Amino acid sequence: MRWLFLILSLLFCGLSLLTVVPAWHVLVWQAAILAGEFGHYFGIATLVLACMTVAYGVVMVEDDQPYWKAGGVAAILALVATGFFFSPTAFAVQMGPRLPAKFEAAFGERSTGRALALRQLWLPFPGVRETSVQSHLFTPLDWPEPLKLDFYPANSPDAPVVVMVHGGGWDSGSRDQISYFNHWLAQSGYAVAAISYRLAPAHPWPAQRDDTLKAIDWLKANAGRLNIDASRIVLMGRSAGAQIASAVAYAANDPAIRGFIGLYGVYDMHFVWSISKEDDVLNSVNLMNQFLGGAPSPANQAHYDSASAQGLITQGRTPPTLLIHGTVDTLCWVEHSRRLARDLESANVPHIFIELPWAVHAFDYNRTGPGGQLTAYTVGSFLNQVLVE
Repeated sequence: MRWLFLILSLLFCGLSLLTVVPAWHVLVWQAAILAGEFGHYFGIATLVLACMTVAYGVVMVEDDQPYWKAGGVAAILALVATGFFFSPTAFAVQMGPRLPAKFEAAFGERSTGRALALRQLWLPFPGVRETSVQSHLFTPLDWPEPLKLDFYPANSPDAPVVVMVHGGGWDSGSRDQISYFNHWLAQSGYAVAAISYRLAPAHPWPAQRDDTLKAIDWLKANAGRLNIDASRIVLMGRSAGAQIASAVAYAANDPAIRGFIGLYGVYDMHFVWSISKEDDVLNSVNLMNQFLGGAPSPANQAHYDSASAQGLITQGRTPPTLLIHGTVDTLCWVEHSRRLARDLESANVPHIFIELPWAVHAFDYNRTGPGGQLTAYTVGSFLNQVLVE
């Protein structure tokens, strides 16, 4: 029995370390999401395991040799795992009371005024009242085949709109990613347009920018029948979608675009190329070859520039920005968001940057986990700042 306890403790301890150790493989990254966003459940399991190991050791003696030689190690490992598993929740609890101050620093008196409380931590998938999703078609500027847009109507008339741009490394992904979040936004009074865009390598940049702009034009042209206020739009994207949404928001010079929200994105494609490797988690060299045609050169310089939101910042015109990123994200390095936040600060652009010490890519997968609740709080508060008249 002591060896079973030891093996379980080793496995749990290894999983818990993914809250601080960067993932080196896609499968390890997926395990890291479990460790970070469901870790409080595992923490209870490892605490029980530690107690069982100690209790068993008190009564267990074999050949007059104490049980503690193997059992003691198992108990220590289980307690270490418990600490790591609960660390995301501890970080989130510490960060929650500080968030109103961040909003006040960015928006002054228009602050959120309330602190985050982790209320639904123990409900892994609580229901969200789903709205009736409407599918529509819009046609790209230079492509004859229409693209789809899923529209989530809000529960209020003349609602502002969140344009959701999906991730997927520019060559994959779909508009129904993490759709519960779109339902939650609609339930909160914000209409959502989750858009499709053409994918690389068949369609390199700037096809994705053009498709997003065309989707915005379609929303404006159909605002009446959709019952939305198309003069109040926020672009939101995850991962590759954050890059697309940011480049559109920063370059459009459109007063209707009131803000940009980027989750674990990249914002300077020159910098992305400089750190890309063929043997990294995503083979980023291949992704960049597909998306921008390889290394920066005179032939693709304009595409690199127009795809890089960081180089498109213009004081007085760049919309307010919310960035959220995980420290141990190996798919998109947190330094991408740090660099953009520094340049926004230098340009006096209202912005908020939230760095989650335990989080990896797609930390918002579990909406009631530490990362999911922080995301919902900050996104909701940000939208309230930039969209409420």
